[in-house]
Amino acid sequence: MCRWFAYVSENEECLLEDVLIAPAHSLAKQVHEHYLPKLLSHDPDNITTQHEITARNRLFNVDGFGFAWYTSAQAEFNHRDGERPSLYKNAQPPLHDLNFLSVCANTASKAVFAHIRAATATPVVAVNNHPFVFGRHTIMHNGVISDFISVCRNMVDLMDDDTYGNIKGSTDSEHFAALYITYLTGGKGKDSWEKQYTVREMRNAMKKTQGTVVALQKEKLGDKAEPNSLNVCATDGQQLIAFRCRNHAREQPPSLYYSTTAGVTLNRKYPDHPDGKNNPVAHKNPEDHGSHVIVASEPSTYDLEQWTLIEKNHCVMVEKDGKPQVEKLEYPADWNATMN
Repeated sequence: MCRWFAYVSENEECLLEDVLIAPAHSLAKQVHEHYLPKLLSHDPDNITTQHEITARNRLFNVDGFGFAWYTSAQAEFNHRDGERPSLYKNAQPPLHDLNFLSVCANTASKAVFAHIRAATATPVVAVNNHPFVFGRHTIMHNGVISDFISVCRNMVDLMDDDTYGNIKGSTDSEHFAALYITYLTGGKGKDSWEKQYTVREMRNAMKKTQGTVVALQKEKLGDKAEPNSLNVCATDGQQLIAFRCRNHAREQPPSLYYSTTAGVTLNRKYPDHPDGKNNPVAHKNPEDHGSHVIVASEPSTYDLEQWTLIEKNHCVMVEKDGKPQVEKLEYPADWNATMN
């Protein structure tokens, strides 16, 4: 599947080059290199097979990339409150794109979403790359909605006109994002995309979107419905939610980790280095770094202690204070697909 990286902080900008390119295991290099510590089965009677680990963590993510970073430009020029996302997408691997390298070397932000894609059943074109933006809200996904073509039209019927009209591509992920925005805003259209909602409202909208997809699959396919992998992340530039989910009794979703300390290692202003090397340009004390949360498909620093694996069917919620809350997502047993 795909890989993604999210950073959010109340007061500490990160340089995009530091978090997306410079580390030996940065997102830009996860096109073909992978690091999956702690990824074990939660079934105590079965040791995780290599197949289960790699089946939802595909080795090659070469079908393009996208990234969003929040800036204050619109707030300053259009009298809006809060920062808004800038968005860049390309259908080639990131390290082949000189514009990507230049933007990252010269851009810092307190909120960054980045994604590299492994296409499934939709074309390799820029509009199909994540993240997806609706006003101040940004969403990205790693995984798959099974038999998407069977439920796509039903999902669209539940969206308000503005949200449906904002869909530019053909992926299951973008349609999932649009349905999430419809539920988050109550289907009130594009003006409601500029509002902030509580993390609980974001969480509830995301869970409702998952439930709708499962219900439609069962309605259309019955017992033939297959499980979905839904590692989904959403932000408004200050708050964040991230889900790691798969509706199967035993199988694991793709990998997903979070950290509240790796941002220091990933920032060249501070001592340490993501690869454990010497950092000659550091000039700040680690304790001066602002609070932050990173959620990522794979760790991007050498220090494993900085990263926590998010358990299956759990979510991470980050409010404006920057403190993460991890919560188990309770689902009805009949959400689980019956196919092995």
